[in-house]
Amino acid sequence: MRVTMDVTPLAQTTAGTSRYINGLLRELRRRDDVSIRMRSFGGRARAWNLPRDAVWYPFVLGGATSDTDVLHCPTYRGPVVTRCAVVVTVHDLAVFRRPDTFHRWSRWYSPAVVPRVLRAARMIIAVSQFTKRELVDVLRVPPEKVTVIPNAVDDAFGPEGPAAEGDYVLAVGTIEPRKNLGRVAEAARRVGLELRVVGARGWGDVSVSGNGVRWLGDVRDEELARLYRGARCVAYPSLYEGFGIPVVEAMACGTPVVTSRGGATEEVADGAAVLVDPLDPVAIAVGIERALAERDDLSRRGLERARRFTWSAVAESTVEVYREAAA
Repeated sequence: MRVTMDVTPLAQTTAGTSRYINGLLRELRRRDDVSIRMRSFGGRARAWNLPRDAVWYPFVLGGATSDTDVLHCPTYRGPVVTRCAVVVTVHDLAVFRRPDTFHRWSRWYSPAVVPRVLRAARMIIAVSQFTKRELVDVLRVPPEKVTVIPNAVDDAFGPEGPAAEGDYVLAVGTIEPRKNLGRVAEAARRVGLELRVVGARGWGDVSVSGNGVRWLGDVRDEELARLYRGARCVAYPSLYEGFGIPVVEAMACGTPVVTSRGGATEEVADGAAVLVDPLDPVAIAVGIERALAERDDLSRRGLERARRFTWSAVAESTVEVYREAAA
């Protein structure tokens, strides 16, 4: 089967979407039943966003697929007309649920274009049952069109290996309002621990340095794994997620996790993390204290849970979606 994948997001982010593309591609390349061709446009600078969204996706990408069976768009940026079957992966609908946490262009573009892209797609992959429900409830996508294929964790993240020193809480994610770092920082101060933050600068007026907070920027996976292992716990009480890869990475390293109640990360943790109200810094602080007190039990449950998320399983299920879309 000939598959073309849009890898343009790799020029835009090193966060969850990038992990998804790289992990899936790595496994697909090991298979002899799929031939992968990659397409991309533009660079990292924000100046590329407009030509990408206004020209590349609607007019170029879909017209360059006459020699392929399936076009896989690993985000909901994609064409509305193509010459082949289209599979679209949806990671979350945060811009629809929390538009206040996004910049102006995304707030305009997404409601105007994304529903058309999803209607044109033959099949849709959702990274969690939560995201599938959101697709059905928010955008009225037919449920039979959506297949749930969870994300996975890379081999770099495991309990064995060096651990960073210090008494700290770790937060991982792009620096933007949805990650709720202000409340996490307040919670860490309440329990007397330093907050270390890993992630690239995103958007919004988010403070990530000073007053007990240390921003480490973007780091390599080996260093991130070291930070996971050394953390007293990982705090990930995001205001909205479609999956939450740092939750699984932390559990794979044997580190207790504190995350949000009632969303995708609760589904991902499935009883192996402390759940809190993300809008209440006191509740987050209490959750951190509980994670410290129950470290051994949470570590055991987290390791067991994380083993279920493998990229080989993601690739196998994704190829099944390709076959169904191309039939």
